[in-house]
Amino acid sequence: MMNRNILLCVALLAADLRAADTNALVFVKTIPLPEVRGRIDHFALDAESQRLFVAALGNDTVEVIDVSANRRIHSIGECSTPQGVAFVSGANRLFIANGGSGKVKMLDGANYRTLKSIGDLPDADNMRYDAKAGLIYVGYGDGTLAVIGATNGELIASIKLAGHPESFQLEKAGQRIFVNVPDANQVAVVDREKRAVIATWPMGKFHSNFPMALDESNHRLFAGCRHPARLVVLDTADGRIVDDVSIASDTDDVFYDTNRRQIYVSCGGVFIDVIGQRDADHYPLLEQVPTSAGARTSYYAEAQDKLYLAVRAGTFSNRAEIRVYQPQ
Repeated sequence: MMNRNILLCVALLAADLRAADTNALVFVKTIPLPEVRGRIDHFALDAESQRLFVAALGNDTVEVIDVSANRRIHSIGECSTPQGVAFVSGANRLFIANGGSGKVKMLDGANYRTLKSIGDLPDADNMRYDAKAGLIYVGYGDGTLAVIGATNGELIASIKLAGHPESFQLEKAGQRIFVNVPDANQVAVVDREKRAVIATWPMGKFHSNFPMALDESNHRLFAGCRHPARLVVLDTADGRIVDDVSIASDTDDVFYDTNRRQIYVSCGGVFIDVIGQRDADHYPLLEQVPTSAGARTSYYAEAQDKLYLAVRAGTFSNRAEIRVYQPQ
């Protein structure tokens, strides 16, 4: 029995070493963002028309990129510290969360004309689109999720939290929303039907839990923490922490690749960390892909099977750009 266990451990170690020798992410191309300055925040994708929407927070614009043509095709001005974006494909509507003005703008996706300015939502931040329910969720203020109609832009409801919500994820098969609340050092669990918090999961020694990804089939939640710099894995049945993995510093986005069972963690500390999923409870670090200082926001487009990384203009690059990677 002992020999079998030793052989199993050797086999697993060998598999991890083989994975580490391969390139989990391959650089494909760069898309320039001319005249864009300052921080770059979150992304959304119109998969049908191949448009990537990028919240250029420090530039007070949302940049529209044709990823098939490898170029920017429009810059949406009159934004105020845009942080989150969401695209509603059926209605061809683009929503922009403006943290500075506290307004969520609903735009016509065909001509980028503002159709509606929604609510008084200070520090409007991350956004998620619930396609099944036809709703947009927006995190804002000292601790609230706003619920907005995705076609009419009506502010429907507000859900109170213990602090400002950062990244959050919606179940597809269930009714829960998992919300990072770093100010309260917790993950809040929201029931979408009740529109109320039904549980809070303490993060313990792991602080500044900003980005988040969800592996719904394996009942696992991934929270990227900055202090210490760890990817924390939680069981979505009860919030129990099952593993934590060392990552680079200053993470701001995490994505789970269902097909490859890999996790992509973009970090301002000059790396994209690629973490494997050996099983539901074990997560070896496969690769650290060097990037640029401050390049901490990204977007994994499952429909295109591409990872997009935002690189701001600065010391190491005279221009802002989007770097495109192909997962392997």
